[in-house]
Amino acid sequence: MKLTERDKQYIWHPYTQAKTERSPIPVVKGKGAWLTDENGKKYLDAISSWWVNIHGHAHPYIAKKIAEQAKQLEQVIFAGFTHEPAVRLAERIVRLLPGDYAKVFYSDNGSTAVEVALKMAIQYWHNKGIQKTKIITFKDGYHGDTFGAMSASGRGIFTNPFTSLLFDVIHIEPPLPGKEKQSIEQLKAAIGSGRRQPIPNDSQPATRNSQTSCFLFEPLVLGAGGMLMYDAEPLDKMISICRKNNILTIADEVMTGFGRTGKLFATEYLENQPDIICLSKGITGGFMPLGLTVCTEEIYQAFYSDDRAKTFFHGHSYTANPLACAAANASLDLVEKKGFKQSLKRIQSRHVAFAKKLVRNPKIENVRTRGTILAFDLKTKDATSYLNKERARIYDFFIERGILLRPLGNTIYVMPPYCITENELAFVYAEISRFADSLLS
Repeated sequence: MKLTERDKQYIWHPYTQAKTERSPIPVVKGKGAWLTDENGKKYLDAISSWWVNIHGHAHPYIAKKIAEQAKQLEQVIFAGFTHEPAVRLAERIVRLLPGDYAKVFYSDNGSTAVEVALKMAIQYWHNKGIQKTKIITFKDGYHGDTFGAMSASGRGIFTNPFTSLLFDVIHIEPPLPGKEKQSIEQLKAAIGSGRRQPIPNDSQPATRNSQTSCFLFEPLVLGAGGMLMYDAEPLDKMISICRKNNILTIADEVMTGFGRTGKLFATEYLENQPDIICLSKGITGGFMPLGLTVCTEEIYQAFYSDDRAKTFFHGHSYTANPLACAAANASLDLVEKKGFKQSLKRIQSRHVAFAKKLVRNPKIENVRTRGTILAFDLKTKDATSYLNKERARIYDFFIERGILLRPLGNTIYVMPPYCITENELAFVYAEISRFADSLLS
C-alpha cells in the first residue's frame, strides 16, 4: 500500500478539507530549498514549510548538533532542573534581541508562546494587586489555534465555531498604509473604554484605573491575516501610548523573527521596544518544535516573591527540550555567520525588482514586500479572503510545476528559505509571471 493510501486511512491533516482537496504529497527527502516525493518528483519549497525552515531542509550542521545532543541528554523535566543547551540559548537570545530583556520562558510552539505572554501580562498585574484583564489586538491578527491565542486573534473562519467560548478582547484596525491615524485613534479609544469611571471622592485618577493589561500585535507583517504589511512609525507611536497609560506591550514575532522582515527581528525597526516578545517557527531552522517568551526584568520581578501564590504556574512536558535547544543553538550559529545578512539582502532586492514587474499586471493588486516576504492579491469577483475560490486553482498550478506555494485565499506570497539560489528564485518568479500572464487571456 502506498504512503498516500496509508495516510488517508489514519491521518487527519491540519487546515485541510479532506473531501475536496487533493491527496497529500508523500515527501521522502528534503535538501536545501527542495522536497522530493516518493516518485522522485521535486518541489521547490518557496514558503519554507509554513515559515519555519530558514537555512534549508536537512541542513547537515543542525542535524549533526541534534545527533550529538541526543547521545548526551534527550529530555529532562525543566521544573527544578536545567541544562546547558537551554541556558546557552537563553543567553544568546537575550543578547540578540534589540530591547532590554532579561528572562526567557520556554514552551513548545508559537501558540503556546503567545498563551504564556498573555498569562504573564495578566498575572503581572494580579501579582501587583491591580485588576487589569482587558487585551487590545489588531482585528486581522492571528496568534495561534489554542483558545487564548484564538481569543486574541481576529474573528473569522478560523474562530467562528468557537466564538461563544472565546474571551473578549478589544479589536482595533491595524495601521495599514492610509489607516495609520485611524488605528492610533482606535487604540486611544480602546484604552479609554478599558478605564473604570472614577466614583465620587475617588482620589485615584481614572488614568491609573485602566483595566487594559496589554496590547498584543504582530510587528510590521500580519501573516495569516493575508501578509498585510505596515510601517514601524505608527507602531512606535502605539507602543509609546501604551507605555504612557501603563499598559504592557507584546510583540508576536513567531513569524517575523529570525530574518523574515530583513532584520533579525522586526522589532529592530522600532525605537520603542515591547515588554514581551514571542518567538518560535524559524528558531530551530525547521528541525524541532520550540517556543520562547522573553520578558523584561520588571515583569519577572512581579513574580519573584516569598509568596508562592505569585508563582507563574505554567509549563509543558517538553519545556526547553534539550534536542530542540540544541537545534536552536545550531541555527543561531548559522545566523551569526557572515553570509547570513547578505542572503537576506539578496532575496529582498530580488523581491523588490520582481514586484516592479508584477504591478504592471492589471489582474494583480496590492503588491508588497518586506524583507524576504513578497505578497500580492489577485483581483477576483469574490472579496479577498482565506476562503476565496481561486485558492485551489493557484495551489494546483504551482504544485504541478514543482513549486510549493500555499496561497491565503487569493493572496499569493513567497517566503523562501534563505539558502535559495538566484536560479531557484528566478524559477519561482518565472512561474508566477506565467500564472499572472494566464490571467490576461
